[in-house]
Amino acid sequence: MAQRSEAKMDTFSMRMENITEDPERGPYVGYQLLTQRLNEESDTSIKLSPIRPDVEHAASLSSQNYSTVSEFILIGFSNFPQQLLPTFFLLYLLMYLFTLLGNLLIMVTIWREPSLHTPMYLFLCALSISEILFTVAITPRMLIDMLSNHHSITFVACASQIFFSFTFGFTHSFLLMIMGYDRYVAICHPLCYNMLMSPRDCARLVSWCWACGSVMGMMVTLIVFHLTFCRSNEIHHFGCHVLALLKLACGKETAPLTMVVIMVCVTALLGCLFLIVLSYVFIMAAILRIPSAEGRHKTFSTCVSHLTIVVVHYGFASIIYLKPKGPHSVDSNTLMATTYTVFTPFLSPIIFSLRNKELKSAIKRSFHRIFFPLSC
Repeated sequence: MAQRSEAKMDTFSMRMENITEDPERGPYVGYQLLTQRLNEESDTSIKLSPIRPDVEHAASLSSQNYSTVSEFILIGFSNFPQQLLPTFFLLYLLMYLFTLLGNLLIMVTIWREPSLHTPMYLFLCALSISEILFTVAITPRMLIDMLSNHHSITFVACASQIFFSFTFGFTHSFLLMIMGYDRYVAICHPLCYNMLMSPRDCARLVSWCWACGSVMGMMVTLIVFHLTFCRSNEIHHFGCHVLALLKLACGKETAPLTMVVIMVCVTALLGCLFLIVLSYVFIMAAILRIPSAEGRHKTFSTCVSHLTIVVVHYGFASIIYLKPKGPHSVDSNTLMATTYTVFTPFLSPIIFSLRNKELKSAIKRSFHRIFFPLSC
């Protein structure tokens, strides 16, 4: 009897070494196989109980890919008709170039024209800078992926894209908010305008917009990349989109941190929208008190460009993020997001150039000075 026990212990040790040291199986699988084999061969003297369900669940979680993700795969364009991608590429490329040239033209015109050195055009210049940087942060990578077979993006590049896109996106919203405040002061408190909107105060407001945008962008980036990505490294989007990234995260912190990200974004964007709407409520009340129709029309015309940009900016965002989910929502969201990313900055210089007579006249004068200097 003692010899049989010693033989079984030797068998136990040998099989434990052979099974548990197999790097492909791991300790959990090795223990399960060893339990099964010994229970089949042994008599009633030796029985090994299987692992309890809670231990098995913990072991299965430990076997998942909790290692650091080194890169992501962008598959936003994988379901698009491949024959249409060159057409979309050309269209988006033209919009991208026009966005850069149009906003640069606005910036140069404001800088060269002394008559445009006012708070409203200072804010417009800052808005053009934010739109250029936002477009440069996202669009070039998207254009490359449309014609490339290599759609991977490194972890650091993904984090950088999220930081810069959120920084410039939030800055854009904050600038729209202070532009609404500028219109409110100019129309509702014209006698105090020079005191409230002095060059120093305007520079301070613009600086606060950029600082707050950077803080918000850093906050969102740190929260998102504090999570563990273990489900997959495939992002169903054309870029490093926050909501698509959050779907890849796992762990107990995922749900609460996702809510934090959503609340931060919603609070900031809707807070800006609320203050803009509040400004225009007072503006409309002041305009309605103007006795002449011509005076009302002239006063309201100074707000049309800004109001149009606000409607386009928040209108597109609402269509993308608030529309009901459908069976093809992933593909439609990707298409709408690309259109929003490229089309909204593309419209801004057009709207300000066509709707603002003073800026349009200044652009014409700049063209004449550059191309027809003798005729001036």
